[in-house]
Amino acid sequence: MSESSAEAVEAVVSAAAASAASGDGIWRRAGVAGAAIGVVAAGAAAGVAIERLTVGRGMRRKARLALDSTGPYGALRGTPAKAYADDGSELYYEVDDIEPEAGLSPRRRRLFGRKAPAPVTVVFSHGYCLNQDSWHFQRAALRGVVRTVHWDQRSHGRSGRGVAQAQDGLPVTIDQLGRDLKAVIDAAVPEGPIVLVGHSMGGMTVMALAAHFPELIRERVVAVALIGTSSGRLGEVNFGLPVAGVNAVRRVLPGVLKALGQQAALVERGRRATADLFAGIIKRYSFASRDVDPAVARFAERMIESTPIDVVAEFYPAFTEHDKTEALAEFAELPVLVLAGVKDLVTPSGHSEAIADLLPDAELVLVPDAGHLVMLEHPEVVTDRLADLLTRAGAVPAGATVSGYGSASSTARPG
Repeated sequence: MSESSAEAVEAVVSAAAASAASGDGIWRRAGVAGAAIGVVAAGAAAGVAIERLTVGRGMRRKARLALDSTGPYGALRGTPAKAYADDGSELYYEVDDIEPEAGLSPRRRRLFGRKAPAPVTVVFSHGYCLNQDSWHFQRAALRGVVRTVHWDQRSHGRSGRGVAQAQDGLPVTIDQLGRDLKAVIDAAVPEGPIVLVGHSMGGMTVMALAAHFPELIRERVVAVALIGTSSGRLGEVNFGLPVAGVNAVRRVLPGVLKALGQQAALVERGRRATADLFAGIIKRYSFASRDVDPAVARFAERMIESTPIDVVAEFYPAFTEHDKTEALAEFAELPVLVLAGVKDLVTPSGHSEAIADLLPDAELVLVPDAGHLVMLEHPEVVTDRLADLLTRAGAVPAGATVSGYGSASSTARPG
């Protein structure tokens, strides 16, 4: 991005900050406020969605509705249940159980052979501004093969608003998310071996679980997958911006987000008014491939757009404070998969390499032409490596062959 683009970022950030402080200007124009928070929150250039502005608004709206009605992504549902965090927050989760032995499906035979897998439960934790449906492809591939638990982090998806945040005004911490995960495990997996899978913030949640409950890791966890995540130093991430743009965003973003979160209703109207700008930003920071299925891209947009701006604001400061490097030692004796997209601008692949350096026996997989949402962008790679991890952990008796199951390419049919 050029220096002029960086200057545009700084100008928008500064304008948003000034307006947040005074209550005038941008606050009176919901569309401009939405554009500002879109640019600021993602750390993108003001012109990132120019291509979309050349297409009629009505046509874009019809295209979104068509994708929403035909896209199968996020439609998988399991047995619903609720757990409760230590502050009373309601945590929603779903369980997909193993199919009865008599009902072996062709997919089960293809993945793992005819023998029943070990009684292992795989617990999936999603990332920031997403929900459990972000694991759509992996859930579809493993459905009926192994027992899985998919949960929504507090204030995300179908989970309730964080009580400590909504009622007590307390900040969100990664440590709190680790305790939330423990509550879900206590409710959904009270006994038996566990495989922990976390993407981005979900991976940090897994690390926080290890930091606070090391005995659980030692006694019950049999494998761990850390996907597109980081153990710390996220304050150094540049989001693909030049120095001037990064400095501008870092300087005012926390304060701007806080101010915008206090005007949630107005900003949400602005986000709807500037949906096309958001779509361009989301695509840039989610995917690296040029041929991602438009329905998958739209699916990612819907998940991110559904996260209220006050929740976005509450969670953001937790990442700069996150440091769970020491907790990684709890995984040293376990089979571990560390996977990341080479072109991830949110949690760069260098952070995954740093994790792998501290876990020399871990399998490190760097996926070319992949961004932050690698499990949606290249689902066949992620699913294949997860299946292999289950095999190494003894959860299944035979290796998996899943390279052809599920693709997000625009030239492929949904799995």
